[in-house]
Formats: sequence, C-alpha cells, structure tokens
Amino acid sequence: MLEILYLFLGVGAALLAYRAMLSKHLLPAALYLAGVSALVTMTLYLLGAYEVAVIELSVGAGLVTILLVYALSVVGEDSFDPTSIIPKPFALILVAAVIALMGWMAYPLVLHPEGSGETLLADVLWKQRALDVWIQIGLIFSGVIGILGLLSEKIEKQHPQSRNSLEKQEVPA
Repeated sequence: MLEILYLFLGVGAALLAYRAMLSKHLLPAALYLAGVSALVTMTLYLLGAYEVAVIELSVGAGLVTILLVYALSVVGEDSFDPTSIIPKPFALILVAAVIALMGWMAYPLVLHPEGSGETLLADVLWKQRALDVWIQIGLIFSGVIGILGLLSEKIEKQHPQSRNSLEKQEVPA
C-alpha cells in the first residue's frame, strides 16, 4: 500500500514539474514548483527524514514561493523566451536516468523502513523538533522582511534647514 503512495507522490511531483516547464507565465510556474516541493516534502516525511521534510516545506514550498511571487509582482512578467541549449532527447534521457537512480536509491527504504511505528507530524514538529521549527519561522520572517526592505522604494526626507541652505546657495541670474 505504501509503495502505491510513493508512486503517486513521485508521479505527481514529476507531472507538476513538467507543467512548470511548459507554463507560458512565470506565476503559475512558481505555484507548480511549490506543489512539487510539497509532494517531495510528503515523500521525505514518509521515508522518515522528518528534519529534511520540515526544512523542505518551510524553505522550498514556503519562503521560495513567497519570494518568487513577490518578485514577479514587483518586476512583472518577462516575455523573452530563449530556446534551450540542451537537445530534448538528451534532456529526456538525463531525466529518465535521474528518476531511475532515485528509484534505485529509495526502493530499499520502501521495503525495509527503519521507523518502528507511526509518528504524528504535530508530535515531530512541536515536541521533538520545536527549536528547529521556531528557527525556521524566524528565518522565513527575517528573509521576507529583508527582501521587502531591499525592494521597497526609499523616500528621502529633507530637513527644513537643508532646504533653506539650498535656496541660499542659488544665485539669481
């Protein structure tokens, strides 16, 4: 039963990644990539890599998606569509090789999971890894605030004294 779930998660991630590559606009592509990250997070959690799953969810599906959507809203869409420098058959062979390698590496984990029982996500996040979660929340918050600070427009305020000194320097012609 668990093997079928892994298959659905892998196929779903591959389909979302494919849709991200074919998307004509950048905003849907960013959302498709967030979906890929969420499905990869579920796979990592089911495989027992709880810490990596939390980091992937918070950074991959959270912070990166927020930053991409915000940057796209500030900059706008780019209509330039360059052609690929990698031929499609070579790219397909390369992707198939990576998928086969990932399956070969993950299959022993599916057959012999090291976990002894079911673990709830809430227990892992808020009891076992609470400090990591709070650090991730702080990093996401500071990253968003930092990007907002970098991308915000700076309005320079002039003091009344500096305006008076500028007017005194001007010489009428």
